[in-house]
Amino acid sequence: MLETSARLLKLLSLLQVRRDWTGADLAARLKVDVRTVRRDVDKLRSLGYPVNAAPGVSGGYQLGAGAELPPLLLDDDEAVAVAVGLRTAANGTVSGIEETSVRALAKLEQVLPSRLRRRVNALQEHTISLTPTVARVDSRTLTAIAGACRDHQRLRFPYAGREGDSKRHVEPLGLAHTGRRWYLVAWDVDKEDWRTFRVDRITEEPTVAARFTPREPPAEDLALYVSRQLSVAPYTHQAKLVMHAPLDVVAARASWSSVHLERIDDERTLLTVGSPSLEEIGLWIGMFGIDFDVLEPPELAEHLRVLGERFLGAARSVGADTPPPGP
Repeated sequence: MLETSARLLKLLSLLQVRRDWTGADLAARLKVDVRTVRRDVDKLRSLGYPVNAAPGVSGGYQLGAGAELPPLLLDDDEAVAVAVGLRTAANGTVSGIEETSVRALAKLEQVLPSRLRRRVNALQEHTISLTPTVARVDSRTLTAIAGACRDHQRLRFPYAGREGDSKRHVEPLGLAHTGRRWYLVAWDVDKEDWRTFRVDRITEEPTVAARFTPREPPAEDLALYVSRQLSVAPYTHQAKLVMHAPLDVVAARASWSSVHLERIDDERTLLTVGSPSLEEIGLWIGMFGIDFDVLEPPELAEHLRVLGERFLGAARSVGADTPPPGP
């Protein structure tokens, strides 16, 4: 009986980790045969867990949504991560979930073992949250987008972009968070191209539409793709520079949403940045405190030469007899 109960808990944990499982995969994980998996699934159903099954070679098992939320099985690190995440949500950039996050956190702490409660309490006692100054997004909007990404369903939503209001019809790929804003990467059905949308500019909760077949993503690394879209693509002028410092050193001095960084070798980093003017790039890169070479555009080198002469002239004038400014 103990062996069966332990196996049922393991099966439930597996169903909560991944959306779809084949009977053969579950049998291999549990080290039993497929017939035993079917019997265990029936036992979970008798306990109220809504386990769905699809027949056929490509079929499998899926933990569905029921009338009530079933107990979740969390290991120590997962429980602490959930507690910390709930506290962050209570003071974060997602609106509409502050009170529910506090209630959920209270329930979680009530059942936490003492060893985990001490870890969570230590984090709470020694952590402060600053009120965000950026636009907040509605939790229902994020939930709808995340669900559509998971289930490969198209979305329709009104969007307040830089060029005015519009209606967008997209195939969502994923969400990215910069620490200040949420972004959606999606295939724009009407424009037939990949786009990056600021979620706080989606003015109404998205409407879920038909399912779609996932496309080849625009990049292997979604985070690097979003970084490039935010830091380079929107601007008139773009520059590529070789920074004479390792990637981690350069990354520590710039936000990933303001520059695009690529490792060249252990001592050099390729930095790509965009700006409304080359003058701004020159002033900005001068404050990095890192030696660099200009790859492109060649016009940037001339702007740097002019800035350098201006700064050198100012440095030479220190202590010199300079006439006072006129009235």
